[in-house]
Amino acid sequence: MADSVSAGVATRLGEFVNAHAQTDTGGTWQLESKKMLEIHLGGNSVYTKLGAMVAYYGNLTFERAGHGGAAKFIKAAATGERTATTKVTGSGILYCADQGKEVSILYLENQSIYVNGSDCLAYSESLSWDIVTTGGAGIMAGGLFSLRLAGTGYVAITTHGKPLVLGVADNSPLFTDPNATVAWSEGLKTSVKTDVNLKTLLGRTSGETFQMRFDGSGFVVVQPYEETVQAASGGGS
Repeated sequence: MADSVSAGVATRLGEFVNAHAQTDTGGTWQLESKKMLEIHLGGNSVYTKLGAMVAYYGNLTFERAGHGGAAKFIKAAATGERTATTKVTGSGILYCADQGKEVSILYLENQSIYVNGSDCLAYSESLSWDIVTTGGAGIMAGGLFSLRLAGTGYVAITTHGKPLVLGVADNSPLFTDPNATVAWSEGLKTSVKTDVNLKTLLGRTSGETFQMRFDGSGFVVVQPYEETVQAASGGGS
């Protein structure tokens, strides 16, 4: 005779399967959970963060994305694995995640956004991209590389915890920790502020030592977590 199931200790197999079964909202890009992205491909392609695939149905192929020309090759080499992407092509359903981080899906309509390379989970093939270095930032400042995505299509970004969107207004700059900065809008001017005193006291990689400055009018997305980024060591996307 089977042992009884104690409340709070175990779940019957059927109940577990039903409670955690795949759901479908009918969207091409949808959240299977707050930490899992589901993309329906119908013969087209998407780009995902290298290593983001968790599972898939159908006939999908995976290849490391190309560099898109000499200029992008040089930029990609400088960023190391931080902006490395996989091109996924075919017909099927793709599931992506990144270290248990929460996922937000954005839809751009002839718009553009800058995303920290470490926080970009996936984006549509229809979007153009480029690698941008924050003005004044060196490798020791966290290697402040971001992806500029532009056009019409989907972007999935990841955050440790619930993201916070902070507004930036003219004559009222915003300062953020580079390791907590996830994305920002087009039109903002970025630069790096270095606090020499903190640099002396706390060390060269402290978030308080190197601060991102945003001027102009727009918004910045930050997360309640300082994500440590390793310096680039070669390679690329």
